[in-house]
Amino acid sequence: MTLFRLDASIRAEGSHSRAIADLVEAEWRQANPAARIVRRHVGTEPVPATAWAAAVSAAYVAQDERTPEQRAAVELARQETDALVAADAALFAVPLYNFGVSQHFKTWVDLIVTDPRMAAGATPATAGKPAVLATVRGGSYAAGTPREGWDHATSWMRRILEDVWQFELEVVEREFTLVGVNPALDQFTELADGLRAEAERVAREHGRALAGRLVA
Repeated sequence: MTLFRLDASIRAEGSHSRAIADLVEAEWRQANPAARIVRRHVGTEPVPATAWAAAVSAAYVAQDERTPEQRAAVELARQETDALVAADAALFAVPLYNFGVSQHFKTWVDLIVTDPRMAAGATPATAGKPAVLATVRGGSYAAGTPREGWDHATSWMRRILEDVWQFELEVVEREFTLVGVNPALDQFTELADGLRAEAERVAREHGRALAGRLVA
């Protein structure tokens, strides 16, 4: 039994998205102590920005006529996709950056979609597999807040993971991670503490459910 875990934070230490995903993983590990975890840190070990274009262009060229760059990109897409589709379940830890999806996660997704097993419009190799998305935001983007509607990442990630790749997805979200860092947010300390506790509760719950899906 294998869990595929992807982290998109640019920080190895102090990452809130990693911390939430760690709770999911811990519950998974408790239920599956002998299970294998395959890790992919695209935030610190990113996919080359040129790989997607090279892989796309390779599809229109005969294999024996592809450039070295095209061949390398197609092979990288295959390797990345192999790791994802071979797993029984997946865990994605992706923060909100500048009101949008992490460029590292987007670049990785774009490359995966070039593989025929995961292409849009086809039945993906991940269809029906359980997954958890852990995402965090520095401020609050809830209804009624000044930045309602500024989160342009979460809905896009849902579309990719739920609709295109057809994972059976659960999502855990945490807001106000910049409270204690940005003095302008100090007034929200109590609220942030409550949101953190709730996110941690949900993360543990999703981790147990993720494990339970496969045990069952």
